[in-house]
Amino acid sequence: MSHSPARSGRRADARQNAEKIVQAAVACLGRNAEASMNDIAREAGVGRVTLYGHFPSREALVEAALIRLLAQGNEVLKAVDLTGDPRDGLRALVESGWLLIAQAASVLQAAQTALPSGRVQELHAKPEQRVHDLIRRGQAERVFRVDIPADLLASVLHHILHGAATDVVAGRLDPTDAPRFVAEMALAVCAVPPATLGTD
Repeated sequence: MSHSPARSGRRADARQNAEKIVQAAVACLGRNAEASMNDIAREAGVGRVTLYGHFPSREALVEAALIRLLAQGNEVLKAVDLTGDPRDGLRALVESGWLLIAQAASVLQAAQTALPSGRVQELHAKPEQRVHDLIRRGQAERVFRVDIPADLLASVLHHILHGAATDVVAGRLDPTDAPRFVAEMALAVCAVPPATLGTD
């Protein structure tokens, strides 16, 4: 059964409106974690009826914005070569992902307020798996410390990244210095303690 041109046109318009709304949410929440649905509707150039027709609550829209940013970040990070020395991989991963994390800091702040903490962790699970796997390989190759669980090291790195992003947003850290500082801190956290070097 074929669809009428009018119905197909309405569906295309609906998809276009939904895309505009998510893009507007990313932009508004990126500037202000407390941006309202009205702010986002104005940014998208749509009315409240259209906005709520696609996203029935602010929570749903905040989640869609975070999912969009995480997907964009995943595309960038997939291109990072992690096959060599895990220390080089960690530095490349941090430096490549830094800008994305900084841009997402305000959106993440909105998500942490609007969404259950378990949901935020669930959405981050796939991107963070890349870090966990790299740390475990570094531990297996004895270039990362093994006295602390990989999951805990990854959690510490997560807090370093988002803490630095918060400082950039607050004007306490120069964004041009942040990638180097964060990479150095990440490597320091994972480094094998000097007392254990050369021991079995």
